[in-house]
Amino acid sequence: MPEFEFVPAESGKDCADKAGGWGVKSTRFDYIWKGDIDESKYPPEACPPRYHGNAQIDNLKVNATITGSPTCTLGAVTATIFNGNLNGVASGNKLFDIPHVTQRGKRIRHIIAEGPEAGIYVRGKIKDTNVIELPEYWDGLIDPETITVTLTQIGHSQDLIVEQIEQGRNVIIRSGVGANIHCYYEVWAARWLNPMNHDEKLIVVYDGETPDDYPGDNRQFLIGGWDYDRRNPQWEPLDDQP
Repeated sequence: MPEFEFVPAESGKDCADKAGGWGVKSTRFDYIWKGDIDESKYPPEACPPRYHGNAQIDNLKVNATITGSPTCTLGAVTATIFNGNLNGVASGNKLFDIPHVTQRGKRIRHIIAEGPEAGIYVRGKIKDTNVIELPEYWDGLIDPETITVTLTQIGHSQDLIVEQIEQGRNVIIRSGVGANIHCYYEVWAARWLNPMNHDEKLIVVYDGETPDDYPGDNRQFLIGGWDYDRRNPQWEPLDDQP
């Protein structure tokens, strides 16, 4: 087959990134890119080719397997199982499914916790101090009025009390019996849906058939996966009750 010469456009050429593509399906795991000429033969005066390092898509249908170890941050997805880390909201039960660490041929499956807020937490243990230092990155990220603290005393009764929360940065605790403090802690807070607009709140229940019907600002959520074969959980809502 003769090799065709690549002829770049003349001055005033349009180098805008345009949609399109054709050819034979490839089975390799490479970056998606636009062009099929060898780099060494590519004219330096031509517009450079592009490949997809990032992608945005409104609907996605996966017919085979998602391969790799991804961390998926998704909105409303109906895929049943992810072999990796899944953060977000899904229709039905959100599963965490990985191989058993110490027993070959076994797997571990948990269902991911959910709630009516964008909740985040830190947990740990303190000893001989009465201050729980909250992460620096929480400043501006979370609503400090939503902070809750759970304390579990270690070794002996200490009558632990949350004395105050300093500007959402430090949790000050004390022992009602004057004991040395030694405890586990768990601190939860709700993230702002929009750190630039604290008036935006999560609407938990709304009228609609799909996430597109959400009455709030959908731009604050990653809504993906609405072109899967199974779009709804495997149960039907109850009839209207009196």
